[in-house]
Amino acid sequence: MASGLFAILDDIAMLLDDAAAMTKVAAKKTAGVLGDDLAVNAEKASGFHESRELPVLWAISKGSLVNKIIILPFAFLLSAFLPWLIVPILLIGGVYLSYEGVEKIVEWFHPHENNTEKAQVLQASAETIVEVEKKKIKSAIVTDFILSVEIIIIALGSVMDKSFTLQLIVVSAVALIATVGVYGFVALIVRMDDAGFWLIQRAEANNGNAVLGIVGNGLVNAMPRLIQALSVIGTIAMLLVGGGMFVHNIAFIHHALEFLPSIIAEFLVGGIVGGIAVGVMMGIHSFMKK
Repeated sequence: MASGLFAILDDIAMLLDDAAAMTKVAAKKTAGVLGDDLAVNAEKASGFHESRELPVLWAISKGSLVNKIIILPFAFLLSAFLPWLIVPILLIGGVYLSYEGVEKIVEWFHPHENNTEKAQVLQASAETIVEVEKKKIKSAIVTDFILSVEIIIIALGSVMDKSFTLQLIVVSAVALIATVGVYGFVALIVRMDDAGFWLIQRAEANNGNAVLGIVGNGLVNAMPRLIQALSVIGTIAMLLVGGGMFVHNIAFIHHALEFLPSIIAEFLVGGIVGGIAVGVMMGIHSFMKK
């Protein structure tokens, strides 16, 4: 009996050791998308009133966790029974991300909805603020869903030759890292100015400690620049991930652009796909108005 128990424990230990090793491999393969996920969601989670930043981020984090819970069983079922559907799903996600990226660029040059939202927030009725928050949270969760599909499919592809138990542990671990790790880091970013103010107060309380004061002022002054940078990085990331889904999943596009560096090819395809999608949506809106 004792030997049987030790054998079971040994099997469990070996399984967990294999899972840890494969999780590292899968995490490395998804690192690029996780980085894009961080940039996109940091930009999506910013721009709220200081008192609402963490509640909004918590709402997006819960939505992200629900996304993973929905995606994981579907990913395993598709992999087992309908593997040919995976690429079309990724391409649909690529169109959406490319559309969001190009739309963001268009709004930088021809602002419309963003200015309206800012004006609404400045008027500051409680109902308006809640409505704007809901729209941004919904947009962030939808974008997270697309990125989560990409992350989970890449992680699953790295363990396709392993047992189902190992696949389940590894892909679930990567999905959890993608939620807790990414949104935990985003929380640190959006509260960076608070940390700066706290350090400034500590410096004043310690007879003007120069080091604390310099670091605190540096964090406060860097916050708006970081948010602006994340807005640009997040937009570029959406185009890269969206274009990458086409470059890496459609052989014709891959071979046609293989003379270009991968990052240039992905950005170019993302811009073209997003431009077409934005043009189609503008045509639909124009038709609906008539």
